[in-house]
Amino acid sequence: MADTEYRLYYWPGIQGRGEFVRLVLEDTGAPYVDVARLPDDEGGGMGALVGFLKRDDVGTPTFAPPILQHGDLYVSQTATICAYLGERHGLAPDGDARWQAQYLQLTLADFVAEIHDTHHPIAGSLYYDDQKAEAQRRTAAFRDERLPKFLSYFERVLTLNAAADGRWFVGADCSHADLSLFQVVAGLEYAFPNALGALRDGHPHVFALRDRVRKRPNVAAYLASERRIPFNEHGIFRHYPELDAPA
Repeated sequence: MADTEYRLYYWPGIQGRGEFVRLVLEDTGAPYVDVARLPDDEGGGMGALVGFLKRDDVGTPTFAPPILQHGDLYVSQTATICAYLGERHGLAPDGDARWQAQYLQLTLADFVAEIHDTHHPIAGSLYYDDQKAEAQRRTAAFRDERLPKFLSYFERVLTLNAAADGRWFVGADCSHADLSLFQVVAGLEYAFPNALGALRDGHPHVFALRDRVRKRPNVAAYLASERRIPFNEHGIFRHYPELDAPA
C-alpha cells in the first residue's frame, strides 16, 4: 500500500476542513486525487461524494468529510487524517512527541469550530442572514476573549520550543500541526483582518511560523496554483465586515 495513491473526499467548492489535509498532501508531495473536484464523467463531482458517504463497506461508517482513502483503509476526522499522513511522510515527531503534535492538532480543531460558530452560532443549516444579530454577539466575545486566548496559547508553546532551539511547535522539524496553524492564521487574516492585525505584535512566533510554512517550496507552489481554492463566504473562514473589529 506504500505507493497507493490517496483519494480525498471533501466538498469541492470550499477549503473548509479538507484544506488542512490538502496542505499535508501538498507539502509532502504525496500523489492524491481530490475526488469531488473531478468531472462527473471521471467519477467525481458531488454525486461521488454523497454516494461515498452512504457506503457501509468502508469499515466504520464515516460521519462527514473529509475522508481519506488509502488502498482499503478509510480514515476520517481532520486531525486523525493529518496525523496519519504526517507519520507516513515525515511530518510528525518521533516517539512520544508525536502525541504532542496530535493534541496541538486537536486544539486547533477546537479553535476552528469556534471560528466557524462566529458566523453560524445557532445552526449550520440556517443562512448567515437568519442569525446575523446572534453572530454579531458571538463574534464580539470571540474577538475579545477566545481569539487572544488561543493565539496566546500557541505563542506560549512556540516560545518554549524556541528556547529549546526549536522553530516549530514540537521539536526541530515541521509537523502536520504547524501546517494547520498556518492555515488557521491565513484563514483569520481573511475573515478578521482588523482583529488579527491588532494582535500581531504580541504574537511574533505565531506569525513567524506562518511565514516559514508558506515559504516551504511545495506549499509555496501550491498556494500559487489553481489547486488552492480561494477563501470565500461558503467555508469556515468568512469575511463579513460587520463581524470584524473596527479598522
